[in-house]
Amino acid sequence: MLLLNTIRRPLGATILAAKPLARLLSTSPAIRPPILRQAFARHPTLKSKNPFLSKRFFTTEPAIVARPPRQEAIQKLLYSGALFGGTLLVANLLFNRETRDTAIPLYERAYLQETFTYTGVGVGMIALAAKGLHNAGWSYRLLTANPWAVLGIGLVASIGTMIGTRATDPDNYIQKHVLWSAFNLSQAALLAPLYFYSPAILARAGMYTVGVIGSIAFVAATAKEDKYLYLGGPLLAGVAVVALSGLAPMVLPLGSRALMGAEALWMYGGLAVFGGFTLYDVQKIMNHARLAEQGLIKKDTVNESISLELDFLNIFIRLVQILAQRQNNRK
Repeated sequence: MLLLNTIRRPLGATILAAKPLARLLSTSPAIRPPILRQAFARHPTLKSKNPFLSKRFFTTEPAIVARPPRQEAIQKLLYSGALFGGTLLVANLLFNRETRDTAIPLYERAYLQETFTYTGVGVGMIALAAKGLHNAGWSYRLLTANPWAVLGIGLVASIGTMIGTRATDPDNYIQKHVLWSAFNLSQAALLAPLYFYSPAILARAGMYTVGVIGSIAFVAATAKEDKYLYLGGPLLAGVAVVALSGLAPMVLPLGSRALMGAEALWMYGGLAVFGGFTLYDVQKIMNHARLAEQGLIKKDTVNESISLELDFLNIFIRLVQILAQRQNNRK
């Protein structure tokens, strides 16, 4: 924590320094065995003694996809559009009653756009790398490994590369982007088992996540300057509670009410907390843009994108689990 405090911007102080670490602890699927255990249970072939005797399980076996009728596809598209528009409207009415008096300055807009570009590239890199690792059999190896070893190695790699990226001067272009890419690859290695879920669930969760992030980012960008920066402290406390609830499956018996409560807190409480973090992070990015324009700090959109990537991953993982549970309940 001392190291984190020394490399953060003076504006953020201790609260901002602790937030990425706590958020990364909550993100890591290594401490979320229920997600992997559910995926593992859906594929009994994984329990065989020699699952790698045939590579077809991971690579060449064709997927059975039933294409929906055209009318049903149009209805789903309209439903998704209405969901996105409704989310934007509700978030705008609840959190954005007081908007900016003037338009967003060009420098702030360019800074925010560049940050979202890095965020999109980072999320795409994670998705592609995770898919490649999954097809190569990495997901099975991760499931059968010692969970404490996975937790330790995963956190060391993720936190180490994140700290290294944040500590690197933005003028050191090559080192900065190498460490940032290593951070994304470490996230991909931990998230690869999510590909055991149905592609339809992953696609829907990704679409919903983009809608949530986009609507909240719009609210934050059009709200008054620094209106939501006070949320840093309460959100840090919330993410600490969510992270602790993620450890519940390791200490509570399966099927107990306490475990079910911890699971609900991790899913739904985590959605609320990381939605708030998105609101907070976008306003923090715009605040940093103003400081960079004045020459008080250096422009560093790579560092800014890491926070948004963590928000995206946390919301996405929870939506995947919620959609998977609903699908199971219908069966």
